[in-house]
Amino acid sequence: MRRRHFLNAVGAGLLLPVGRSAWAVSAAAAGPTNRKLVVVMLRGAVDGLNVVAPVGDENYLRLRPTIGLAAPGMEGGALDLDGYFGLHPALASLQPLWAARKLAFVHASGSPDATRSHFDAQDYMESATPGRKNTPDGWMNRLVAALPGPQSPSRLLGIGPVLPRILSGQAAAVNLPNVAAAARADLLDRPAVKAAFDELYANHPRFGRAYADGRAAHREVMGALESREMLAADRGAPLPNGFPDDAARLAGLMRNDPKIQLAFVALGGWDTHANQGAATGQLANRLAPLGQGLAVLAERLGPLFDDTVVVVMSEFGRTARENGNGGTDHGHGNAMWVMGGKVRGGRVYGDWEGVGDAKLNEGRDLPVFTDFRSVLAQISEEHLMLGDKRLEQVFPAMPQKRAGFRIVGA
Repeated sequence: MRRRHFLNAVGAGLLLPVGRSAWAVSAAAAGPTNRKLVVVMLRGAVDGLNVVAPVGDENYLRLRPTIGLAAPGMEGGALDLDGYFGLHPALASLQPLWAARKLAFVHASGSPDATRSHFDAQDYMESATPGRKNTPDGWMNRLVAALPGPQSPSRLLGIGPVLPRILSGQAAAVNLPNVAAAARADLLDRPAVKAAFDELYANHPRFGRAYADGRAAHREVMGALESREMLAADRGAPLPNGFPDDAARLAGLMRNDPKIQLAFVALGGWDTHANQGAATGQLANRLAPLGQGLAVLAERLGPLFDDTVVVVMSEFGRTARENGNGGTDHGHGNAMWVMGGKVRGGRVYGDWEGVGDAKLNEGRDLPVFTDFRSVLAQISEEHLMLGDKRLEQVFPAMPQKRAGFRIVGA
C-alpha cells in the first residue's frame, strides 16, 4: 500500500517531543494569556473534498461529475495549492495567507468514531472524547482551567445563541449571542435592576460566584467593544454583514481585552444533501463569507495574529461520490484548517491515499488517518504551553500515536 505524505520531509524529527519544545518554553515569558486560540465549528459537516479538492486525482471528477471542481486555470477551477490539491475558488480571500505560509490544512482527519449522526459527532468533537457520551464538560473549558496564569471570567469566550457544549464545565465562560448584539446594554445595565440583582446574589452560596463572574465578564466585553467601536468610526467604513462582521468585532475584543485567550464561534448551514454546486452554488455561497471572515480576523488582529492560532473544524466529512440530488451525504474523514502567525503553513498535511474506490472508508468516504485530537493537543502543547500532565486532563484517553507532523512552532 502506497501512502502519500504531504510533507517536505518525514522522519523522527517531525514527531512531537515528549515535553514542551524550547520555543514553547521561551514563549512562557511573554505572559500567560498572550497566546490565543480561536476555534470555528462548521455545524452540519462541511464538504472537505471540495474545500481542499484532490483535483490531481483522476477519480475525483469520476465520483463528482457535476459538483467537482475543474483543474486550476480552467473556468470554475480550483485555486492551485501544491500541484495536486486545489482550494475552492470561493475561498480566494485566503490565498494571501496560504502564500505567506500562515495557513495549512490537515486532510483525511477527524474523529475516529464511525457515527454519521450530527448530534453525536458534534458532541464527541466538542467533548474530545469520541464514543463517550457521559463526558460532563467540553475540551475548551478543561483547557482554560489547565492553562497557566490567573483565571478571569472573560478568558473563555463563545459567540452563538446558547453556551455551546465545548465551553461547558466548571471553569467560567462568557457567551454572547453575537458580537454585535453584545455591544448593546442588557437589562442588568439599568441601575435599579442591577442593584436589585446585586443584592439578591451578593452572598448566594450556590450562584453568587457565577453571577459575579458573569457580570465582570460583561463589563470587560462592553468596555472592549466600546473602544473598538470608536476605532471603527475613525476608519470611516462600514463593516460587512454576517461572519466577516462578527470576525472583525471579535478581533477588536481580543485586541482591547488581553484577558480573552480562547474564543469559539459556530456557523451552520453545511449539510449539503442537495444542489451543493461546484465553483458556484450553495456551498460556494457559504464558503465565501467564511473565507472573508477569516481573512478579516487575521487582518484586524494585527500584530496579535502572530500569537494566534485559528482552527476550523467540522463534525465529519461528506461522501466522495455525489448523490442523485446533486449533493453529498454524511461521510467520515474531512479537512481541518489551521491558520496563524506561528503555523507552518503553505502545506496540506496528513496521510493520503487518494479517492479510488478501494481506498475509501466503507467504499464511500474518506478514512480518518489523523485524529483531530492529535492536532488540537499539538496546538495546546506547542502554542499554549500546556504541560504533559495537564494535556492528559484536557484530552483524556488520547491515542498513543501522535501526529507525524508539526503544524505549529518555529
